[in-house]
Amino acid sequence: MRTRRLVLTAAAVAAIAATATACGPDSSDASPAPAATGPAATATAPPAAAPAPAGTSPTKAATPKAPAAPATAAAPAAPGDKSGYGQACGANDLVFAAKTESQAGGYILISAKAKPGITCTLPGTHPVVAFGSGGIEAAPVEHGTGEPITLSGAKTAYAGIMAKTTKGNQAVEYTDAVIGIGTPDPNPASVPVGTTPVDKPVVTNWHTLPKDAVPVN
Repeated sequence: MRTRRLVLTAAAVAAIAATATACGPDSSDASPAPAATGPAATATAPPAAAPAPAGTSPTKAATPKAPAAPATAAAPAAPGDKSGYGQACGANDLVFAAKTESQAGGYILISAKAKPGITCTLPGTHPVVAFGSGGIEAAPVEHGTGEPITLSGAKTAYAGIMAKTTKGNQAVEYTDAVIGIGTPDPNPASVPVGTTPVDKPVVTNWHTLPKDAVPVN
């Protein structure tokens, strides 16, 4: 009887052990831990630079050039600075003189020289001559154009003015003539001519000889 009780007890212990094993945690069903996520885990390494082709040297970065220095503006020429040939004469570059001549019924011979240190060129046309505040202007008596005249030192140019070309007594007397070179001349010169009756005046071109400056109306 005792032997049977021991057998039953042993069988019961074995059954309890089997039950405990079946109900315990099963490690085979455990899921693997998730992989770590985040910037450190997902970052991709930058691609390596491609090797340069054989026989070529690596390209150097271009060095920026320094900006060019701004050009320096040339200093303006001093007023009246006409020391070179080819400069056009203005009235303020010249010294004028007037002389009354009796030929051809009477006229005024104007002479012009360059001031000391100046060399300039007169055009082959007539000077601009006017009388009085009203600007009675002399008309050209020559219709052609002569050669330009370069003045320097003692070289002199001449022009003839016939102040009155009418026969009546309607002339107005003036004592000065205003002379310019070209139109307009910014600095015309006032030249004393003596008391001169003026009515429809005329003037010749510039000439190098006084005899060529006789105004024949």
